[in-house]
Amino acid sequence: MADLHTLTERRIVFVGGKGGVGKTTTAAALGLLAAERERTCLVVSTDPAHSLGDAFDREIGDRETCLAAGLWGLEIDPEAQARRHIDNVTETMKSLVSPDMHGEIERQMALARQSPGAIEAAMLERVAQIMLDGRDRYDLVVFDTAPTGHTLRLLTLPEAMAAWTDGMLSHTRKSEQLGKVLRHLTPTGARAEVPTPFDEPDEDPFEGMDRRTRRITETLLNRRRLFHRARRLLTDVEQTAFLFVLTPERLPILETRKALEVLRQFDIPIAGAIVNRVLPDDVDGTFLQRRRRQEADYLRVIERDLGDLPHVRVPMLEHDVQGMESLKAIAHHLAKAGI
Repeated sequence: MADLHTLTERRIVFVGGKGGVGKTTTAAALGLLAAERERTCLVVSTDPAHSLGDAFDREIGDRETCLAAGLWGLEIDPEAQARRHIDNVTETMKSLVSPDMHGEIERQMALARQSPGAIEAAMLERVAQIMLDGRDRYDLVVFDTAPTGHTLRLLTLPEAMAAWTDGMLSHTRKSEQLGKVLRHLTPTGARAEVPTPFDEPDEDPFEGMDRRTRRITETLLNRRRLFHRARRLLTDVEQTAFLFVLTPERLPILETRKALEVLRQFDIPIAGAIVNRVLPDDVDGTFLQRRRRQEADYLRVIERDLGDLPHVRVPMLEHDVQGMESLKAIAHHLAKAGI
């Protein structure tokens, strides 16, 4: 079972939660802690509102950037990723049809660029590739994910995309078989050159396919394999874990509770949670004391509703978390809490 005490020993860790609760800070500190333990680590931000570079107080961008000894960062640009994905699909499709169809393909792909799910699908493919390839180059890959709703779609999309790909493959095979039958029944058809589904079956799935159908089928099969491999890795309790970050407030608690139910339905290993920005014991003043009483109520709610979820508390600091020294302070709190 995934747990907080072995978090930096995993290969893949997703850090998620409601926007503004401190996911980026936690992901950055976790990566720094892993690097201090001599585990090479890549911290990847998939949140469109990137703040990973702000946390480290340096520019990162859409390239792997060395941040410290054994630690690298990467900020994926969702819009740019979607553009690259659509452009690759467009070029592939144009290579399979006659030139007079190119204009229509470009028009359809321009519409697809704006379609719901285009960015999520493109992001999924990039994240899946990083998950699988990153294990060969890093001891740990930490994903600083978008707010929970986006993350849940990202984590559950492999099943939906695999089902869609399987449907497309089935449709492609049926279309190819129908075309063979029609060509065989046409007077100009040649049985010796175009076998029909009624001939002896061939074990090679590409046997007899024309160039266009073969390339489409190979592309779909490769995507299907990628999504299935990512799905297996996501549910591998020995390698992967999901870490929630929340603050002792009503909405983050509600969102964490809902997200827990969904992730458990999909058998995603959950290590625990970081309860962030807890007021220190020595705060004073009437305003802060009132905040402390409210916070105490929500901490009791967390114990009641999320009591079976291992969690640690990280205190609110006196200043913004920015730069290596403040991240090291957060990493120290994580280590002290047993992570």
